[in-house]
Amino acid sequence: MATGDIAQLTEALSKTHVGDVELSYKGRGLKLDNADSVKQMVQEIEQFQGLQSLRLEGNTLGVEAAQVIAKALEAKSELQQCHWSDMFTGRLRTEIPPALKSLGNALMMSGARLTQLDLSDNAFGPDGVKGIETLLKSSACYTLLELRLNNCGMGIGGGTVLASALTECHKQSSASGSPLRLKVFIAGRNRLENDGATALAQAFKLLGSLEEVHMPQNGINHPGITALASAMQHNPNLHILNLNDNTFTKRGSIAMAEAIKHLQYLKVINFGDCLVRSEGAIAIAGALKEGLPLLRELNLSFGEICEVAALVVAKAVQGKAGLEKLDLNGNCLGEEGCETLREAMESMNIGDMLCSLSDDEGEPDDDEDSDDDDDEEEKNEDGVEKENGVNGTQDVIEGKEELQCSSELMSFLSSPSAENLLSLGAKRIQLIEQQVDVSDVNKVSEVFLKISSVYEDEPEVKQAVFESTDALMKKAFSKSHSQSYSFICSLMVNLGLLKSEDKKIKKVSVLPGHLLALEHAAAQEFFPVDQACVLEEFVSRNGKILESCSTARDALKSTLAKRTTA
Repeated sequence: MATGDIAQLTEALSKTHVGDVELSYKGRGLKLDNADSVKQMVQEIEQFQGLQSLRLEGNTLGVEAAQVIAKALEAKSELQQCHWSDMFTGRLRTEIPPALKSLGNALMMSGARLTQLDLSDNAFGPDGVKGIETLLKSSACYTLLELRLNNCGMGIGGGTVLASALTECHKQSSASGSPLRLKVFIAGRNRLENDGATALAQAFKLLGSLEEVHMPQNGINHPGITALASAMQHNPNLHILNLNDNTFTKRGSIAMAEAIKHLQYLKVINFGDCLVRSEGAIAIAGALKEGLPLLRELNLSFGEICEVAALVVAKAVQGKAGLEKLDLNGNCLGEEGCETLREAMESMNIGDMLCSLSDDEGEPDDDEDSDDDDDEEEKNEDGVEKENGVNGTQDVIEGKEELQCSSELMSFLSSPSAENLLSLGAKRIQLIEQQVDVSDVNKVSEVFLKISSVYEDEPEVKQAVFESTDALMKKAFSKSHSQSYSFICSLMVNLGLLKSEDKKIKKVSVLPGHLLALEHAAAQEFFPVDQACVLEEFVSRNGKILESCSTARDALKSTLAKRTTA
């Protein structure tokens, strides 16, 4: 070993902080290639009694040096924390797995029970995950509370191996009577994508113990986000959820909204730069209304959210006593929209919680095409496209009389007219309630618009329309808050009040009956005040779109104002 290297190591060791339980070589910039280069370090480790924490981050470790250090760790049964981030700088990727295997084997041989393992910023790729796979499955990790693998380049393959290892660890630890209770999982910047995220979601669902999940910048789209959303519901003690810089779009946002409403201990949500868009933001607002009593921070920045949707979010957080930060920067509010949002939050006495809006993208171009890829046609279990939001009659109808009535309902939806609606007779409401799948908000909206489109001032038709649409909406609003918000969003998209990311949805020509049926329903007790507030925001700010039905529009605005100020 060169004299200069010995002097460097000696100086580093003299600065090493040795506390009661920790030995640290953090940030020394040591180049540890062979046995000679770690001779004094190994001596320090061997002589340290009761070693619980070892910090090696900020150095560079070769295979031979790792093997020698590992030998010293074989006797350290009390070791709990391995802070080993950024310790392979300049090393070939082929060097990292054997180095990790040596260290892992030593930990297993020692009988150590780890609580923290940090291997972040090592860029070891899928092969590096294989280097710690055996360790993660072993009894050394049955007690693991924190696993930090940020910026390791795991990729889909590494994410899948990691998920399998965590699953096996949970299985084996459960069999031993003390199941793995991992609390903190950090794996940002790993290119996990949908398959890696989905595999990990299955492991998370099994664990059920997570309190912090950080998976930003992983190239995850709505299938992976949906899988993670499902998994989060099985981790009721979750405090922090950071999925920044992935791609939710509408489907992922709605799935996540449905999940987070169940997480009553959630304090920090970071969905910034995730393309939640306006429909997704409103769905998340619904979840805020329904749950999340301890929320402190909400980040929905850079999500292509319009002004009115941002206002809906702001109103949804109004009752959160612990709220400290709402980030809506970088969206599509426009200069006037930014000012309106500030004023609205000031009027609710939460203006100081709003982050800067300095990077606002301006109002969106109405003619801009969406590049979303989430618009596949919904299909039933047999792969056949559903039609008009009505279940196939053969699946739910028995008997000739009911089959005939169902055929008439199908006939009406295929060719809406006042005559066809009245011809349904006394069973009209029952058929609508039984056969319209209210879990599909887009189909419910279509049925609502078709029924209300045949509105006439003639009393019998008017009554038939209002009774039918009221029954439909009453059932739709009987579902969860987030489902109700999604239904209102779908209606607004169809009426042209809200831009959708789904290219296949075509705006209808707004008719007075559409607005009058909404006005009649909004006056009823079953119509939630929250949804009246959302609808009022959009109707009041998109009056020009409804100019062709100005009388009906004004009646709707008046009724909504009464509901929201009552």
